[in-house]
Amino acid sequence: MLKEFKEFAMKGNVLDMAVGIIIGAAFGTIVSSFVADVIMPPIGLLLGNVDFSNLFLVLKEGKVAGPYASLAAARAAGAVSMNIGVFINTIINFIILAFAIFLLIRSVNQLKRKEEAPPAVLTTKECPHCLSTIPIKATRCGHCTSELKAA
Repeated sequence: MLKEFKEFAMKGNVLDMAVGIIIGAAFGTIVSSFVADVIMPPIGLLLGNVDFSNLFLVLKEGKVAGPYASLAAARAAGAVSMNIGVFINTIINFIILAFAIFLLIRSVNQLKRKEEAPPAVLTTKECPHCLSTIPIKATRCGHCTSELKAA
């Protein structure tokens, strides 16, 4: 059983999948940082110094009464909050990841299209009299001996 598991784990597809998952997780972290540290600050600045990561709505106050200066302070006080800013950041993360995957798949599809063989040149045609398959350059059908119009 251990030998079978080793064979399974060492197959190319399993290793490729493991590498893909690890790289995907790292890419997700990069995108999260890009959204939180590069995209959202200018958007927040344009909207009047709004920090989206701290955009939240308190549903129930915690042990320490609000208002809370940040989401971290609300969480520390045990407040129940609706974290709208975190949700917005997550949506932007998803859109960027989906776009990056789209670009990757698009480029792979373009490479596949280039590798495909050009359509085959027709070498046969159908006799209009007996409907047999004959060479495209034939002037007389080899089956019914009918004369064919030159194409």
